Amino acid sequence: MFQLNEEFLKELGLDKLPQEQQKPFLQHIYSELELRVGERLSQGMSDAQLEEFAGIIDKTPGAVDAFLEKHAPNYQQDPMFQRLLQASGAAADDTRLRDEFTATKWLEVNRPDYRDVVAAVMNELKKEIIANRDVILGGMSASSAPQQTQSDFDLAA
Repeated sequence: MFQLNEEFLKELGLDKLPQEQQKPFLQHIYSELELRVGERLSQGMSDAQLEEFAGIIDKTPGAVDAFLEKHAPNYQQDPMFQRLLQASGAAADDTRLRDEFTATKWLEVNRPDYRDVVAAVMNELKKEIIANRDVILGGMSASSAPQQTQSDFDLAA
């Protein structure tokens, strides 16, 4: 699991980034990672696979239920669901938890290499950030924006 937080910034030599810029920068990194991973994972997939995943992500009525019925009818007993349940602190019947499990399970079924793809893309992104560290630090200036509370952004990997 990757955590996009102050430790991540420190690892990249960006711990001197102004506090008010850290959260927006981490959100940008998360969005970029999500975009790149999505593009990489979609390569070689059929239109039917892409439509099925889109249905799960977009919460198209019946899409999650149809997938779970076929691939994980007893999903609440699945070890991955149990880990998500424990990590989230949500109730077992929380639909957000079920939806997150379904998306992750879909990736496990259709792209068993998805964790490797996430790791590879993250490493590429880290190298790009490190190569541009001086530009990033030079381009980020302390603004008069209110201080924001730092939060972590987690990525399953």
